[in-house]
Amino acid sequence: MVRDPFASESTPSAEEICSALDDPDCREIIRHLEEPMTASELTKQCEIPQSTLYRKLELLTEATLLEESTEIRQDGHHASKYSVAFDEITLGLDEERSLTVQIERPARTADERLAELWSEVRKET
Repeated sequence: MVRDPFASESTPSAEEICSALDDPDCREIIRHLEEPMTASELTKQCEIPQSTLYRKLELLTEATLLEESTEIRQDGHHASKYSVAFDEITLGLDEERSLTVQIERPARTADERLAELWSEVRKET
Protein backbone atom coordinates (compact mmCIF):
# COMPACT_ATOMS: atom_id res chain seq x y z
CA MET A 1 0.00 0.00 0.00
CA VAL A 2 1.35 3.41 -0.95
CA ARG A 3 1.61 5.94 1.85
CA ASP A 4 -0.28 9.20 1.64
CA PRO A 5 2.43 11.88 1.65
CA PHE A 6 0.07 14.41 3.22
CA ALA A 7 -1.05 12.26 6.17
CA SER A 8 0.86 13.23 9.30
CA GLU A 9 1.32 9.64 10.49
CA SER A 10 2.92 8.54 7.23
CA THR A 11 6.38 10.09 7.55
CA PRO A 12 8.92 7.52 6.38
CA SER A 13 12.20 6.85 8.13
CA ALA A 14 15.35 8.80 7.26
CA GLU A 15 16.78 5.56 5.87
CA GLU A 16 13.85 5.16 3.44
CA ILE A 17 14.21 8.77 2.26
CA CYS A 18 17.99 8.45 1.83
CA SER A 19 17.63 5.13 0.01
CA ALA A 20 15.21 6.63 -2.52
CA LEU A 21 17.30 9.76 -3.04
CA ASP A 22 20.50 7.71 -3.38
CA ASP A 23 19.12 6.08 -6.53
CA PRO A 24 20.16 7.98 -9.69
CA ASP A 25 16.99 6.93 -11.57
CA CYS A 26 14.82 8.23 -8.73
CA ARG A 27 16.64 11.56 -8.79
CA GLU A 28 16.17 11.69 -12.58
CA ILE A 29 12.42 11.13 -12.18
CA ILE A 30 12.14 13.91 -9.58
CA ARG A 31 14.16 16.23 -11.81
CA HIS A 32 11.68 15.78 -14.69
CA LEU A 33 8.47 16.17 -12.66
CA GLU A 34 7.89 19.90 -13.09
CA GLU A 35 4.20 19.04 -13.54
CA PRO A 36 2.24 15.81 -12.98
CA MET A 37 3.12 13.12 -15.52
CA THR A 38 2.08 9.56 -16.34
CA ALA A 39 4.53 6.66 -16.29
CA SER A 40 4.67 6.59 -20.11
CA GLU A 41 5.44 10.31 -20.23
CA LEU A 42 8.19 9.80 -17.66
CA THR A 43 9.62 6.85 -19.60
CA LYS A 44 10.08 9.11 -22.63
CA GLN A 45 11.43 12.07 -20.63
CA CYS A 46 13.84 10.11 -18.43
CA GLU A 47 14.83 7.41 -20.91
CA ILE A 48 14.35 4.75 -18.21
CA PRO A 49 12.89 1.37 -19.26
CA GLN A 50 9.23 1.16 -18.24
CA SER A 51 9.68 -1.90 -16.00
CA THR A 52 12.48 -0.13 -14.13
CA LEU A 53 10.50 3.09 -13.99
CA TYR A 54 7.54 1.42 -12.25
CA ARG A 55 9.86 0.03 -9.55
CA LYS A 56 11.38 3.49 -9.02
CA LEU A 57 7.94 5.14 -8.88
CA GLU A 58 6.90 2.65 -6.21
CA LEU A 59 10.08 3.35 -4.22
CA LEU A 60 9.47 7.10 -4.42
CA THR A 61 5.77 6.90 -3.51
CA GLU A 62 6.51 4.54 -0.59
CA ALA A 63 9.05 7.09 0.64
CA THR A 64 6.30 9.75 0.24
CA LEU A 65 8.47 11.76 -2.15
CA LEU A 66 5.92 11.42 -4.95
CA GLU A 67 2.14 11.58 -4.88
CA GLU A 68 0.12 9.34 -7.16
CA SER A 69 -3.23 10.61 -8.42
CA THR A 70 -5.70 9.30 -10.98
CA GLU A 71 -6.46 11.15 -14.18
CA ILE A 72 -10.06 10.42 -15.15
CA ARG A 73 -10.47 10.03 -18.90
CA GLN A 74 -13.72 9.98 -20.87
CA ASP A 75 -12.75 6.78 -22.68
CA GLY A 76 -12.65 4.94 -19.33
CA HIS A 77 -8.91 4.25 -19.50
CA HIS A 78 -7.84 6.16 -16.41
CA ALA A 79 -4.15 6.86 -15.83
CA SER A 80 -2.00 7.38 -12.76
CA LYS A 81 -0.14 10.66 -12.66
CA TYR A 82 2.83 11.34 -10.43
CA SER A 83 3.92 14.61 -8.90
CA VAL A 84 6.60 15.67 -6.44
CA ALA A 85 5.15 15.67 -2.91
CA PHE A 86 7.75 17.76 -1.09
CA ASP A 87 9.31 21.20 -1.16
CA GLU A 88 12.20 20.53 1.19
CA ILE A 89 13.73 17.63 3.10
CA THR A 90 15.86 18.19 6.19
CA LEU A 91 17.99 15.47 7.77
CA GLY A 92 19.21 15.88 11.34
CA LEU A 93 20.48 14.03 14.38
CA ASP A 94 18.41 13.42 17.50
CA GLU A 95 19.71 13.08 21.08
CA GLU A 96 20.68 9.42 20.47
CA ARG A 97 22.64 10.47 17.34
CA SER A 98 20.09 8.75 15.07
CA LEU A 99 19.05 10.31 11.80
CA THR A 100 15.76 12.21 11.79
CA VAL A 101 13.85 13.56 8.80
CA GLN A 102 11.52 16.51 8.32
CA ILE A 103 9.60 16.93 5.08
CA GLU A 104 8.07 20.24 4.09
CA ARG A 105 5.03 19.61 1.89
CA PRO A 106 3.45 22.01 -0.61
CA ALA A 107 0.13 23.58 0.39
CA ARG A 108 -2.95 21.68 -0.82
CA THR A 109 -5.52 23.48 -2.96
CA ALA A 110 -9.25 23.18 -2.30
CA ASP A 111 -9.56 21.01 -5.43
CA GLU A 112 -6.85 18.65 -4.16
CA ARG A 113 -8.51 18.38 -0.74
CA LEU A 114 -11.88 17.64 -2.42
CA ALA A 115 -10.30 15.00 -4.67
CA GLU A 116 -8.67 13.39 -1.63
CA LEU A 117 -12.00 13.36 0.22
CA TRP A 118 -13.77 11.85 -2.80
CA SER A 119 -11.07 9.18 -3.05
CA GLU A 120 -11.61 8.25 0.61
CA VAL A 121 -15.39 8.04 0.08
CA ARG A 122 -14.89 5.73 -2.91
CA LYS A 123 -12.69 3.44 -0.80
CA GLU A 124 -15.47 3.10 1.79
CA THR A 125 -18.14 2.11 -0.76
